[in-house]
Amino acid sequence: MAAKKESVMYRGTGRRKSSTAQVILTPGNGKIVVNGKPALEFFPYATLVQDMEQPLVATGTKTDFSIRVTVKGGGFTGQAGAARLGIARALLEASKDYKPDLRGKGLLTRDARVKERKKYGLYGARRAPQFSKR
Repeated sequence: MAAKKESVMYRGTGRRKSSTAQVILTPGNGKIVVNGKPALEFFPYATLVQDMEQPLVATGTKTDFSIRVTVKGGGFTGQAGAARLGIARALLEASKDYKPDLRGKGLLTRDARVKERKKYGLYGARRAPQFSKR
């Protein structure tokens, strides 16, 4: 019986708005797959892919890991932000030496901004009806 090759995997979970991303980093060639598609195919804008790759660029590991991302919920901007946080957390699991680089660029902080709820009597969260003096 052949011995099973032991593979190293690093996991990270990221959230942004109403999106959640599960990230798996494996030693590889820098290929990023999001929900079974290449990242440039999945996201409609190349800038979102650049945003998602920020932790890899900050640590200089863009070609060291292959990344598999599963995202659910929200829109593509929130999904890219969730993937970015997940990649940063997975890199931190891979090596604690990356922490100053990631923390310095603010990549380990979850962006807690979410859409504010609409209030009664208003047109939106804060937009009030026009005031009439007479």
